[in-house]
Amino acid sequence: MSREGGAGTSGETGGELPRGSAVTSEGSAGAMPRSRYRRLMSARCLAPPVALLLAATAVACTAETTPTAPKQRSPFAGCEMLASTPSGPAPGAPDSASGAPATAGAPADLPDLVLPCFSGGNPVQLADLRGPAVINLWASWCDPCREELPAMQRLADRTAGRLHVVGVDTGDARDAAASFGTDNGVTLPTLYDRDRKLASALGRAALPVTVFVGADGKRYVYDRLPPDDAQLAELVRDHAGVAVAP
Repeated sequence: MSREGGAGTSGETGGELPRGSAVTSEGSAGAMPRSRYRRLMSARCLAPPVALLLAATAVACTAETTPTAPKQRSPFAGCEMLASTPSGPAPGAPDSASGAPATAGAPADLPDLVLPCFSGGNPVQLADLRGPAVINLWASWCDPCREELPAMQRLADRTAGRLHVVGVDTGDARDAAASFGTDNGVTLPTLYDRDRKLASALGRAALPVTVFVGADGKRYVYDRLPPDDAQLAELVRDHAGVAVAP
């Protein structure tokens, strides 16, 4: 803002009257016009709201990029177990689908992505995951996912130690996901993919998506209607090489 008046006067930024000036009607010699005085006072009153607006904008931008800590406690198991290799079929035993000898713990044919574990701890490098495994992409706002995820938990319970069953909460709010898991007794290890990186890398726009990985690392992507328990057991047998007890 430019400074008005001669030497020895204060600028408008302070909102103070020049020394020796008086406020009079406009046109009076040697005095500050009332219109200029009102502008000075208005500028002083507007400054705090403008600062608050800028501060609020800064907070909003920060909130957009740095999510707040979830209020709902995670019901999901930690992801440490995903570093191990499931037993799957016994070494050298025929694969139940192909009849070929099983390959123990080959690297999974998965996108080279690192995703955080929903419950904290070290992030997970998907390409390092060892099969046999079932990876289910879901979200709490997705109705078919809400139907399918409990079936994935039942699968995890029936194949513990022989098959990795992993959830990937996708494009979801953490508290909503944790609440759904808690309400439905879902405890399987879960990764958090707010930006839908895995779905995008798999070329899938809709949820749910399930990836079956065999002991040889080969993958099969299933994105049709949620299977029931019997259909899911068949998919696991055919594409992960693990028999599921009824």
